[in-house]
Amino acid sequence: MTRGFGLLEPALARLRARKANALIPPGHRQARILDVGCGSYPCFLSHTSFAEKFAVDQVADPGPLAGITWHTLDLNSFPTLPFEDGFFSVVTLLAVVEHVDPESLVKLFQESRRVLGPDGIVILTTPAAWSDRLLHFMAGIALVSQEEIDEHVYAYTLPLIGWYFGRAGFSMEKLRFGSFELGLNFWATAER
Repeated sequence: MTRGFGLLEPALARLRARKANALIPPGHRQARILDVGCGSYPCFLSHTSFAEKFAVDQVADPGPLAGITWHTLDLNSFPTLPFEDGFFSVVTLLAVVEHVDPESLVKLFQESRRVLGPDGIVILTTPAAWSDRLLHFMAGIALVSQEEIDEHVYAYTLPLIGWYFGRAGFSMEKLRFGSFELGLNFWATAER
């Protein structure tokens, strides 16, 4: 869940979750998933099926969550994930990379790749770069969270996301991209 208030935030979170769930290969659900930047409540993890679920965010642990292990971490200051190599089958970054300083993004992608097992997959969503002005307008009229929009550090394009994945060691042949929500958001996947 996002911090702050936005009338459309619950619906947008559900659309992101639906897109991410559709991109997860069925065989991967028998292992572990890590949701990076899950917000103050791990909505996506609460509504997806995996053998084990892990969450990382800068906000403090919200308390006991059924079947979810929480880690508090500021990814801009310390983009190193506290997990062993090959620990996960899926890493999700849903509406996260726009909050990450470009200087830290390569390291975060490298870490995501490191913690993935063979054939593991990173799934991300991010607002389309061209929608930045629209998002600020929508925040101004309380349709989306002003707090979240104010924390956007950078607006990424799909080619730029691909470049960052490449710098992190992902093969360009194993990247996929697309858009959803009428082109307002991008999705990308990178396979290990």
